[in-house]
Amino acid sequence: MGSKNKLKRFKQNESFENVIQPSRDVLEKDEFSLKGKWRKDFFKNDNPIVLELGCGKGEYSVGLAQNYPERNFIGIDIKGARFWRGAKTALEDKLENVAFVRAQIELIDKIFAENEVDEIWITFPDPQIKYKRTKHRLTNADFLKKYKYVLKENGLVNLKTDSEFMHGYTLGLLHGQGQEILYAHHDIYKNEYSPKEVREIQTFYEKQYLEQGKPITYIQFKIK
Repeated sequence: MGSKNKLKRFKQNESFENVIQPSRDVLEKDEFSLKGKWRKDFFKNDNPIVLELGCGKGEYSVGLAQNYPERNFIGIDIKGARFWRGAKTALEDKLENVAFVRAQIELIDKIFAENEVDEIWITFPDPQIKYKRTKHRLTNADFLKKYKYVLKENGLVNLKTDSEFMHGYTLGLLHGQGQEILYAHHDIYKNEYSPKEVREIQTFYEKQYLEQGKPITYIQFKIK
């Protein structure tokens, strides 16, 4: 994407009512005004809140919002030019139950209050295979602690990835911590019991992986 196009999208994001772009400084100081007030002040309802972390173009957030109007969805990514597409589609389709936040995922506990979130989706994250990149891996022990903080008791986490490494790493970590794994499969399209929303919504990159014959893996778990 050209820099001109990126700038245009950044500008449009500023005018989109479903895009929130808090500064890192505000988040680090724990001064974000919507923390703990997402239902009351933003969505203006009491419906469950579901996050998509590293939402990319926002296909999953938008797809889930279309399928589940009785829930609120929030896509989070630092790359605003990417989720511009999802935000624009949501506005065009008049979806009032989906929003996008431009922020780093490691600040999730500054964006949401304790027990404010019902469910988390992590869709096709960078597996960060190199050892020195482990701290950026979205299912490492530090991230799991942050998810536990924002999630309600019995809140769900879903990991959908094309990376067998990420799938295996996450399963190993969850087993080691004694976490509750509700579902795990290394090829969801070869398993008829895979949850419907895992197979029915496909991201741009997922379609590419499937064309290349890559299996798509999925884990659903709870953090004790």
